[in-house]
Amino acid sequence: MGDAKSSPIRLSFNPQLRVEFRGATVTSDAGLLLPRELDERLGLDALIERHLTDPRTGHNRQFPLPDLVRQSIYSRLAGYEDTNDAERLAEDPAFRMLASRERRETSVALTSTLHWFETDVLTQERNYQGLSRLNTALIQHAAARSPNRRVTLDIDSSESPVHGAQEQSAYNGHFESVCYHPLFVFNPDGDCLAAKLRPGNVHSADGWDDVLLPIIDRYRAQGQTVVVRADAAFALPALYEALERRGVRYAIRLPANDVLERTIEDLLTRPRGRPSYAPLVRYRSFHYQAASWDRPRRVIAKVEHHLGELFPRVGFIVTTLTGTNQAVVRFYNQRGTAEQWIKEGKEATHWTRLSCHRFRANEVRLLLGVIAYNLGNLLRRLVLPVAIQSWSLTSLQHRLFRTGGRLIRHARYFTLQLAESYLTGNLFRQILQRIERLAWRPT
Repeated sequence: MGDAKSSPIRLSFNPQLRVEFRGATVTSDAGLLLPRELDERLGLDALIERHLTDPRTGHNRQFPLPDLVRQSIYSRLAGYEDTNDAERLAEDPAFRMLASRERRETSVALTSTLHWFETDVLTQERNYQGLSRLNTALIQHAAARSPNRRVTLDIDSSESPVHGAQEQSAYNGHFESVCYHPLFVFNPDGDCLAAKLRPGNVHSADGWDDVLLPIIDRYRAQGQTVVVRADAAFALPALYEALERRGVRYAIRLPANDVLERTIEDLLTRPRGRPSYAPLVRYRSFHYQAASWDRPRRVIAKVEHHLGELFPRVGFIVTTLTGTNQAVVRFYNQRGTAEQWIKEGKEATHWTRLSCHRFRANEVRLLLGVIAYNLGNLLRRLVLPVAIQSWSLTSLQHRLFRTGGRLIRHARYFTLQLAESYLTGNLFRQILQRIERLAWRPT
């Protein structure tokens, strides 16, 4: 009697149709071959060996460290939310092809108990720090570095809701939830330069210096000019002074107060006459010194009168930039892209799904999500054709990465037959050619 799992199934409504279950040869994630080719070009293997340490010995080393790291990264890049998916992905032919040669030649791709690897091996202090350095090195690769001499850094916090008794989770009144409160720094290309998991009840700017200043110092050491943008939660004298000592310019939103509003009192009254349908926008620049500041600083006020609204919309920005009022406000408003990138990371790589009990394990899971996000973002901005560079990471997952395919094993090679939909043969070849033209060595 044949294997019931592999025996064809016949359907009564269509006797000519036979159904077969061959999970070991069929995949829905064949498009992951493209970021895998990119990470090969960016030298991810060497970065893993350089920054991570494998404490396992003997038979425990059945799965090579780079393969385990890739499985953690690529499962997130493909949009799988939890390590529970590892049992199924261990038999997926696309994930088998992402692994090293020795694993490709076996019947399974990688481990089905990935949770152990992430919560035991990677939570060791040297590996946790190594993940941060690996992320930095990946972004600093010669092919990924921007030729611009001026770099804008956006720092922002976010919410990671929890649904249990995770260590250091706490109620946050601003978000009105029990959560963690991670901190992120992005560059203008959308790369997440750093991420720090924090307890849920800390201030939005808590630990800004540990996250932001090393990034600034690294860019300055490369001879690049740095500008920082942040919202009102980061309007701190210590932050101003640290940036000014380093010659770093900034534009930071300033909370309103009575002194500031008295300075622009004449702008708060709508001019007489019939109001226009278009908002009436007025600006003013002046120097202001709060009691906690060591010196006066330039503040730009923006006042908007909207039709049908009784009170104007008022915003203040403290800045060391020397441009016109309108130019500085326009520059500051572009920081909204950082919020969009945080949202992308949440939706695409689920970096806020932090369900482990231990705080350190959740720190590791956040960093793995960030690395997966960055690999997808590097693919998008470095090698995708202009026509699809605007796709979000979730669109890349659904239209490129989740491409169906069938794996055929020959005596000396494999053939992966892909379904041609969004990812056509021409597009696949075009992306591969762009990857081949990238600089080889990481810096």
